[in-house]
Amino acid sequence: QVQLVESGGGLVQPGGSLRLSCAASGSIFRFNTMGWYRQAPGKQREFVAQITNGGSTNYADSVKGRFALSRDNAKNTVYLQMNSLKPEDTAVYYCNAGVTTNPLLGALNLYWGQGTQVTVSS
Repeated sequence: QVQLVESGGGLVQPGGSLRLSCAASGSIFRFNTMGWYRQAPGKQREFVAQITNGGSTNYADSVKGRFALSRDNAKNTVYLQMNSLKPEDTAVYYCNAGVTTNPLLGALNLYWGQGTQVTVSS
């Protein structure tokens, strides 16, 4: 069974930094993609960042230049380094892993962690 466990959230001042971690129950190479989504109170869950098995990364426009995704294959862990944090970054952040189920349709099985709270406030 796939298990994803997030950690590293907390309260930080505007302009500060946090590093989120997502530890998987096994090798991350079995996932085609891994990344992060976030959901603020009263808002829809939105894409933040992703990395493919081959190492290609993609970021939402709102976080480009401030957030960076990385991975430690030996620890089966992906990280989200968040710098220059803004109050609008406040949300629950969810780790995500995707496995392709039907290449012809582009279908993907998605797995989720339980989330970690990030609050940016003075």
